[in-house]
Amino acid sequence: MKFTLDGLPRLSRSTVDRTEPLRDEVQRLRSGWADARVLSVDSKGRAQVTEDGGALVFQPAEELGELPPDGAVLLGEQDDLAYWAVRAELPEDARHTDLRLGGALLDDTGAGLFVTAVATLNWQRSTRFCVRCGNPVRIIRSGWASWCAHCEVEDYPRTDPAVICLVHDGEGENGEHVLLARQPSWPETFFSVLAGFVEAGEALEACVHREICEEVGIEVDSVRYLGSQPWPFPRSLMLGFTAVADRSAPLRPADGEIAEARWVSRDALRAAIEAPGEVVDGLVMPGNSSIAASMLRSWAQAG
Repeated sequence: MKFTLDGLPRLSRSTVDRTEPLRDEVQRLRSGWADARVLSVDSKGRAQVTEDGGALVFQPAEELGELPPDGAVLLGEQDDLAYWAVRAELPEDARHTDLRLGGALLDDTGAGLFVTAVATLNWQRSTRFCVRCGNPVRIIRSGWASWCAHCEVEDYPRTDPAVICLVHDGEGENGEHVLLARQPSWPETFFSVLAGFVEAGEALEACVHREICEEVGIEVDSVRYLGSQPWPFPRSLMLGFTAVADRSAPLRPADGEIAEARWVSRDALRAAIEAPGEVVDGLVMPGNSSIAASMLRSWAQAG
């Protein structure tokens, strides 16, 4: 049986109702503000968490004033409670984490709220001027749009699609070796699956073929979709695929983009998975918050 992801990638989990019309129900949101909960995210993308790192710490909305402050983002509602996010510095003595390090430890509700907060607040920070005329804009629709009074343009958060592909050798149904690579800026033991941004006018499958050929110089076939995960650094959506390649084909890492690429056996990958954070056969697994970890773990278990 062809392998599939063993569950939702850790940053794809969410439980709150984020229905778009909620953002325009001004009176309802104002009346519910006193009971709302607010997540503060600092300039480094960190939020306060409990001592065990397993839950976010929210602030009572009424502590911020009688109404949502400018730029506050409505993350969604759950059990008649509204959740918002603001950009604010954290208490110096607070335990905090970012999505890369702590996102996988949060429950489904916390993971969804945190990733949405980071994505929308990052967009706000880079969207201070009109995309058409360059005049300053103001944030509207509960943090989800910008408005230019000069040319009446309304703009929304953008997402950059990127493919990420687990390439295996096709021996048997799921292969026995996986292709991993390392970027020049990464530590010498950190390897992951190949990824790249989708270009304008390009289909996802075409991007998979192009990126792998450009990065390691080999052709792939049997491209198949696995799943997706938001990755707001600053605004990506990772679209996971798997593909098959000939392990005997020479690897030609792209100069300046790929420092090293190699085939790794299923047994070696399993050993690295069983020792998270440790170097096993020159390999350290990607962090559990990434879809790459979910893809590799699912493939390792499929044999």
